[in-house]
Amino acid sequence: MNGLTLVGIAIVVFVAAYAGYGRWLVKTWGIDPKAKTPAVQYEDGQDYAPASRFTVFSHQFSSITGAGPVTGPIIAAMFGWAPALLWLLVGGVFFGAVQDFTALYASVKNKGKSMGMLIEQYVGKTGRRLFLLFCWLFTLLVLAAFADILANTFQGMTKTGELNVAGAQAASISMLYIVVAMGFGEYIRRFKPTGAVKFAVAIVLVVAMFAAGMHCPLYFDADTWRYVTFGYCFIASVLPMWLLMEPRDYLSSFLLLGMVFGGVVGVLVANPTLNMPAFVGFEVNGQSMFPILFITIACGAVSGFHSLVSSGTSSKAVESERDMLCVGYGAMLVESLLGVVALVIACAAASNGVLPKGTPFQIFGNAVGGFFQMFGLPVSVSTCVVTMCVSALAMTTIDSVARIGRMSFQELFTPSEGETAGPAASLCMNTYFSTTITLVLAFLLCKAGYMNIWPLFGAGNQLLSALVLISLAVFLRTTGRKGWMLYVPMTFMFIVTMTALVMSVVGIVTKLQAGTFVVMVDGLQLVLALALMTLAVLVVKHCGKELICGKEQSPQTEW
Repeated sequence: MNGLTLVGIAIVVFVAAYAGYGRWLVKTWGIDPKAKTPAVQYEDGQDYAPASRFTVFSHQFSSITGAGPVTGPIIAAMFGWAPALLWLLVGGVFFGAVQDFTALYASVKNKGKSMGMLIEQYVGKTGRRLFLLFCWLFTLLVLAAFADILANTFQGMTKTGELNVAGAQAASISMLYIVVAMGFGEYIRRFKPTGAVKFAVAIVLVVAMFAAGMHCPLYFDADTWRYVTFGYCFIASVLPMWLLMEPRDYLSSFLLLGMVFGGVVGVLVANPTLNMPAFVGFEVNGQSMFPILFITIACGAVSGFHSLVSSGTSSKAVESERDMLCVGYGAMLVESLLGVVALVIACAAASNGVLPKGTPFQIFGNAVGGFFQMFGLPVSVSTCVVTMCVSALAMTTIDSVARIGRMSFQELFTPSEGETAGPAASLCMNTYFSTTITLVLAFLLCKAGYMNIWPLFGAGNQLLSALVLISLAVFLRTTGRKGWMLYVPMTFMFIVTMTALVMSVVGIVTKLQAGTFVVMVDGLQLVLALALMTLAVLVVKHCGKELICGKEQSPQTEW
């Protein structure tokens, strides 16, 4: 099988899904192009800030496109390219894109409320608090994992003692991105340039930042970059969306979309042959395809984290309800396409059915760097571009996660209607306190290292998707809309993720019995795994009861 055929099939499937299934969802549930969106109605210059369709798409795509769509498919290729490809196509179209769009839709129709506050409205106070606690714990895992990825990408020295030039250059460019984005955001707000002018200015700024960063690399160690990363997260969490996150994501989208475009064009030009079998087996290296395949390929098919972005930040920036399909459904399909490209590239780089040595990012980066060199870029430049793209994947996610974690913590202590917040609750609702407590705990988790956190992150992420889907099913039923299209995805994801978590707990207990149990690593994972499982069961209990026995309202009652 050649890679061109698979990428071509994926593009056709995703375009057809957007034009067919996506538009059918819009028609089935209904939108009002004339309605004032929460971003317009509640604009406050802080969290609510209306933006153009492409700007919000850039924020959504940049925030949800983390390490998952590259790492997941490449690791899952051990089962063969066919199972991974099928899950990317089916999961992306019927699971992930539907979840992301529905979360955005529900939030926009309900004053830009986050998933936790939506659950309180349609399920109840207890369901809301359980869900928010689950979300907050999950954001700690994401922050810790991605901060460690960034620190190790940016560190100035390799393990062999050599200068990590590409990483240091990417670090310098990333720091410039923060400063330049704030100036760019102020420029947009003050002068309100047209889309074409904004696009042209952004291109010039990106080129200038690359030129400056490559000539002035920053050679700091990993520990220093951890402190810098969490410092950036604090700033991104408290500053207005329009000042830092939206312009930064807009600028970053050129890197991420360019990486997808470069990968697709590279496959079209090289037309590589896949050197991996279509199917290896249901069990490989002691790993069972169920549930491992569906946990490993997360962001490229379905990710619970995406719903937090859709309902937490993007819903507060959508300027017109017309934009929701492009932002919610479209961004997910582009990410799924990136997953397919990563799968094709990895399988093409394999030899006799064995993937090349190295991390998934190294495999993907080397291949895409080779494609860029085909287009005439020097090796040093292409290496820096690929490294920067990889770091952008993590950095554009981590600032959104920090903000969502802060908001989840605040909402956890926000009193319901008719209640009054006490002194302790008022402190926890404070923006600076909630940001600090979230980042401090995530920093302590970061000490455990990316590899120790990632397994729990994957299972927790997919479990979150199951909880979000059942909560959204309640919203659709309660408001008189069809919700049957969510029933299979939510049931399947709950079974898959609970199975994976039970397997993780059994593995940790086995290590305890064998005497290889490490308290600060295995103990922490065990506590978090049990907490996530308990919270998930309680959330499903409350949402399931409302889904089966809840009263149906008029479709107009939520806005």
